[in-house]
Amino acid sequence: MTLSELNASDLYHACDLEQFSFETTEELESLTEIIGQRRAVEAVQFGIDINQEGYNVFVLGPSGAGKRTLVQQFLEQRAPKEPTPDDWCYVNNFDQPHKPIALRLPTGKGPQLRDDMEQLMEDVQSALSGAFESDEYRQRRQSLQERFTEQQQQAVEALQQKARERGLAFMQTPAGLAFAPLDPHGKPMSPEEVQKLSEERRQEFQAAAQEMEKEAQRIMEETPRAQRRARRELKELNHQVAEQAVKPLIDELHSHYEDHPRVLSYLEAVKGDLVDQAEELLKLQREEHEQKQPTGPAGAPIPKSVMEAALLRRYKVNVLVEHEPSEGAPVISEDHPTHQNVIGRIEHLAQMGTLIADFNLIMSGALHRANGGYLILDTYKLLSQPFVWEALKRALQSREIRIESPQEMVGLISTITLEPEPIPLDVKVVLLGPPLFFHLLNSLDPEFAELFKVPADFEIDMDRGEENTQLYTRLLGTLAQKYQLRPFHRAAVARVIEHSSRLAGDAQKLSIHMRSVADLMREADYWARQNGHEAVKVKDVQQTIDAQRYRASRQYERAQELIQRELILIDTEGATVGQINGLAVTPFGDLLFGQPHRITARVHMGKGEVIDIEREVALGGPLHSKGVLILAGFLAGRYARTQPLSLSASLVFEQSYGEVEGDSASAAELCVLLSAIAEVPLKQSLAITGSVNQHGQVQAIGGVNEKIEGFFDLCQGHHLNGEQGVLIPAANVQHLMLRQEVIDAVEAGKLHIYPLKTIDQAMEMLTGLPAGEPDEQGNYPAESLNGKISANLAELSRRRQQFLPGLGDREGD
Repeated sequence: MTLSELNASDLYHACDLEQFSFETTEELESLTEIIGQRRAVEAVQFGIDINQEGYNVFVLGPSGAGKRTLVQQFLEQRAPKEPTPDDWCYVNNFDQPHKPIALRLPTGKGPQLRDDMEQLMEDVQSALSGAFESDEYRQRRQSLQERFTEQQQQAVEALQQKARERGLAFMQTPAGLAFAPLDPHGKPMSPEEVQKLSEERRQEFQAAAQEMEKEAQRIMEETPRAQRRARRELKELNHQVAEQAVKPLIDELHSHYEDHPRVLSYLEAVKGDLVDQAEELLKLQREEHEQKQPTGPAGAPIPKSVMEAALLRRYKVNVLVEHEPSEGAPVISEDHPTHQNVIGRIEHLAQMGTLIADFNLIMSGALHRANGGYLILDTYKLLSQPFVWEALKRALQSREIRIESPQEMVGLISTITLEPEPIPLDVKVVLLGPPLFFHLLNSLDPEFAELFKVPADFEIDMDRGEENTQLYTRLLGTLAQKYQLRPFHRAAVARVIEHSSRLAGDAQKLSIHMRSVADLMREADYWARQNGHEAVKVKDVQQTIDAQRYRASRQYERAQELIQRELILIDTEGATVGQINGLAVTPFGDLLFGQPHRITARVHMGKGEVIDIEREVALGGPLHSKGVLILAGFLAGRYARTQPLSLSASLVFEQSYGEVEGDSASAAELCVLLSAIAEVPLKQSLAITGSVNQHGQVQAIGGVNEKIEGFFDLCQGHHLNGEQGVLIPAANVQHLMLRQEVIDAVEAGKLHIYPLKTIDQAMEMLTGLPAGEPDEQGNYPAESLNGKISANLAELSRRRQQFLPGLGDREGD
């Protein structure tokens, strides 16, 4: 059968300039819609719109495909139209300071409460100072003190009167209270005078003294109780005065927060605590006025910041999250998703050698800032941080944000810390990541599917129709404006579109891998500036493409050099049995480079095994091994229907020192295997790529452009004699977007490209022999290629039976 080669017009799908009505992209209207991602956009929109638990979104696609830009753009367009969430504050819990209280306030009310409390403390200090320095307070306090003094004095006077009535004098000595007998003149007797009294008289005085001592003891015991009563009365007085000073100020604040019961409860607690702490506040105020350093119990100086933390800080308001009333729903993208940055944290202050924490040191996380809106996280960064994935899932499941220290979670610290009141959570989380992460999480984490029910699968290419081409030109114009680039001439736009198809690996597609397209445009703008062009021209775009390839081609050029110097053996002329030129690709970053490889096969008598040497030495990947196993199925299905397959064959990529993966070489391996069986030489001027199935059909592969160009570069280095060519799957013709020099070589007849549908077509091209068709009995013509293969296999089977008589019976047992 005759196989037609491809024309130069089949090798490149050029962009028609006539379809463009503009001269440069400056004339184009900016593109506001997102093109080529209808499926992903609808998925994101669904995930955002549905108000049900677990309907968070996982946007999956390759890196650089523009996932974050699309999601950010979509949400930023939507968020301003949505209601702005409330503010959140943490305030002191005066009953349990280690459990701060979370207050929810309408937008803008959080900072207002903070400012109101700061003003309140200024007013309270002034009011307390005025109240406790007033004449009324001083008079009432003096009255209490005088009453206490008068009561003490009256008790002493009553004791003295009773002593006189008993003939005793009451005296206060350094040793305590004492009683002495009185003489007739009412003066205390001296010890000598007492000794002169009769024994009976002395005993009477002694009994009276003992009785008076008991009375004095009773008065002495009553004194501390009286002092305590006086202190209580003074404290009640201070409490009344402080309450009278504070209450009007608190009542005034009540009018600002009448619709917020929890704030009113907090203000009542503030009032009670201010009244209790009034004396301490006055003391601090006096020390500041006197510029006196406060001291501790042992007389050690206490920094004023400690005093302030103990007093004034307890009345502050920690505004955790605040919003502008007109900003809409928040869209938060956390680029460093540590546990503290996502969940929040409690910081500590070092004071006098110890670490202290209070509600003022509670810091918000991304969940707090995104509450009521949207949170965007990168899956790779999220999973690389310890504890944060489990904490995020726990927050989404419980629908509340509970700030916990990771050290506490694993038991690394046991000190008393804060337990802030949890904050209710209402957020849509959008995770960005490659498809691998989505599938791994979905299969390994049973909670993942419950929390991220909406996958948004990202496209990397779009159809290259006329309508899409026009949209693509507007996209390029929009990107030029966004990155402040020079306008692109329409011929330059056409070249970018053509290269976009090359990036997509398909002449009927356009790449929407935004990083690659944007990089191409930015670099083209650089070369336009270097070349002194006011607008980017086609020359600048081509220079960019060439420069990108040149920067990445060091290893490729080194490999080509090794072939040219015959350090790596590959022939491009002549014919050899069991030897063929296969084609592979080597990636470098986002670029691919074609790499020719010599594949050889050896056949000998055996029991139907095809040994893949790459697999045997663990250099063959599973897809490559699958391709080799398919060869055995093809051989058995075509040639072993009436006789056993009595051969063993070995296949190898010669001078290959790395892993071989993929099945794109299976067509080459089958051809070289059939050559070895038929003992028919293969043309070394031809290279082949393609996968093959068990029916001998040649199937499409990837990287067809790079593979053709790789063999072209090799032949060009040896000598293009007009006989060299490449056999490719016919299904890959629609993907061709070859370099211009390859197209010129084909047009000049120096290189040939043939589309294949079956392995028989490939063998006819490689051997020059007809493949042959089976007759009604399944026999092939003797001089055909299939006839030679059948005959040689039959001979191998006959010889094996002769060599091992009775083997067939034993194998059937």
